[in-house]
Amino acid sequence: MTQLQSFGLRLADPAAGAASRRGGAGPSDHKAVTVDGHTIMVPVHTSTAWHSPFTAEAPDARGVSRVMRGSIPIASISFPKQPRFYAMQTFDGVPYSHIATLHGSDVLATTVLQTCIRYESRRKTCKFCAIGQSLAAGRTVARKTPEQLAEVARAAVLLDGVKHMVLTTGTPNATDRGAAILCESAFAIKAAVDIPIQGQCEPPDDDRWFARMHAAGIDTLGMHLEVVTPAVREQVMPGKASVPVERYLSAFEAAVRVFGRGQVSTYILAGLGDSREAILEISDKLLALGVYPFVVPFVPISGTPLEDHPAPSPEFMRSILEPLGARVAAAGLRSGDIKAGCGKCGACSSLSVYEA
Repeated sequence: MTQLQSFGLRLADPAAGAASRRGGAGPSDHKAVTVDGHTIMVPVHTSTAWHSPFTAEAPDARGVSRVMRGSIPIASISFPKQPRFYAMQTFDGVPYSHIATLHGSDVLATTVLQTCIRYESRRKTCKFCAIGQSLAAGRTVARKTPEQLAEVARAAVLLDGVKHMVLTTGTPNATDRGAAILCESAFAIKAAVDIPIQGQCEPPDDDRWFARMHAAGIDTLGMHLEVVTPAVREQVMPGKASVPVERYLSAFEAAVRVFGRGQVSTYILAGLGDSREAILEISDKLLALGVYPFVVPFVPISGTPLEDHPAPSPEFMRSILEPLGARVAAAGLRSGDIKAGCGKCGACSSLSVYEA
């Protein structure tokens, strides 16, 4: 799994299973692949994937495909099916797939607001981010209304057995940083269907937003560091780096008091310049606070300033994930205990496998 996420996968039948995803926020240029009952997101549209040593044969009648390394079969995989709710549209005529998408095998995910104060400036943009691409390609809408989100979430639960939902957002301002949008969205969804929700935003300027988000129906919270070394943060995401790591740590501490240990998490993108030691050091601090450090391999997305940046090697990822998995387990913050969100899904990293 670690090698597939670093090298990517070439597909003999790109149409197999649920559609792959290009551009946008979250796991992009990926396809969901199930290996030994564990669904992971594997790059299939990146330059690294085009030169991957791994090839997936066309699926057989059972939907099972062999992964080949050269002429040697090394694993059997399958692909989650296209969800039924993708065939529907909202009362106002918007395709459901433009409102929310299936991530992994049972997670509904959406970017509520597709615009971002960081993305609108070349000087401030996160160089790895493709939040504007799916909007420019006409695959989504700029702002999903609470009513649209509630309608699609209910259908995804009833038709496809979706188990939890992720609400992320572009950063609309330098004050609540998206918390207000998440509150109104979660409140509408919970009124329509009983589904655990993770909200994701930058730390708001006022810690009272954590209680408001929780009261609105958000069960878990993600505030994503992405990069942890200050100098690398300034280089890779100059706008987001204006919120220092110290503010994240204080926000994490306040959020854990509201959501509980293990129900607050952060994304860390390994391979952008942080050393193994830096990632493990910050992870230890996060675990001590009760925060789940979801470390994932960086995936260079086409059309971004870092599209030619190399993905981290499997050896580098293993050197982080193996000790981190043991530390996560020792801290009692296993991914399986998270109520909703990226850490619970675990598809963008093999970290949960190392927890065992």
